[in-house]
Amino acid sequence: MIKYLDLKKVNDSFQSDLSEAVTGVVRSGWYLFGEEVKRFERDFARYCGVGYCVGVGNGLDALTLIFMAYISMGRMRKGDEVIVPANTYIASILAVLRAGLKPVFCEPSWDTCNIDPDRIEENIGPRTRAVMTVHLYGRVCEMTTVKEKAHKYGLFVVEDCAQAHGALYEGGKRAGALGDAAGFSFYPGKNLGALGDAGAVTTDDGELAERVRMLANYGSSAKYVHPYVGINSRLDECQAAVLNVKLGRLDEDNRRRIHIACKYREGLRNTDLCLPEAKEDGSHVFHIFTVFTPQRDRLQQYLKDKGIKTLIHYPIPPHRQKALEEYGNLSLPVTERIHREELSLPMSPCLSDEEADEVIAALKSFFGL
Repeated sequence: MIKYLDLKKVNDSFQSDLSEAVTGVVRSGWYLFGEEVKRFERDFARYCGVGYCVGVGNGLDALTLIFMAYISMGRMRKGDEVIVPANTYIASILAVLRAGLKPVFCEPSWDTCNIDPDRIEENIGPRTRAVMTVHLYGRVCEMTTVKEKAHKYGLFVVEDCAQAHGALYEGGKRAGALGDAAGFSFYPGKNLGALGDAGAVTTDDGELAERVRMLANYGSSAKYVHPYVGINSRLDECQAAVLNVKLGRLDEDNRRRIHIACKYREGLRNTDLCLPEAKEDGSHVFHIFTVFTPQRDRLQQYLKDKGIKTLIHYPIPPHRQKALEEYGNLSLPVTERIHREELSLPMSPCLSDEEADEVIAALKSFFGL
């Protein structure tokens, strides 16, 4: 069996360093607001190329806290609108709703599966205050045009970077430094993954960073002093220690992912699959390697029978989820096609060339090649 993601194998490759780091935290007797979190916030801010990083409990909280902070600072008001890509994991939309804001669904580009910059303006209304970009599957959005459209109307740009750790935009800045603020998830399966839930907010806005930090700690400005209504969402010392170990190898692991992606693309170019662009410039770090075909379900079963595990990201688009049934009447044909045809192939920095070759051979066999 070739697993979609062998997380144990990934973490085994860090084993001695992880054990030492976590043991050090346990023995220190200090589990929150300690040196490991400070180190991670400093180093991840520097890595992304921003002035500030605030560690929080998870990626959903990271995005939610950005919007809560904007409301708390008077830059937004509850009921304001945020333009979001229609094809994304539901957490992107839930963050907007949790903050008391209204999501407005924007169709993606079929070529990139990211928000279509040319369709942003048609979704702007009198209460629009922000555009959220999701660097889906690990591919950076076309940020120049997005920011031009947003700034034309005085809108904030918030990045959802949950799948794009380390991704570069046009060879320059990294994801997390391309908008006004960004939310990261460090869920275990991410390119930079903890050993449980963890997240972070990155920004160059010092006032926003400080407000996020207070809101994430019960709205506290000092011990037992609470000027704001906040929540409990803090990065703990153990998860920060894990992230400190893994951050040093993130670029190397991303290069390995890109290598596998290029191998997939070359091996599958004569099939009927729609394949993602695979470059070595770091603009796509392949958290997920997606292929598209109207035969998706039959292909997935065929690969399973061959001992190859795949996943679907995601079988039901957000506007078709029961939780968001008020948006169920929206007509979003590009989004629905993506969710209908998408299949995710095995992808990991620990996936061997031989395993990738086996996946390619099975796919070619499906198409009679």
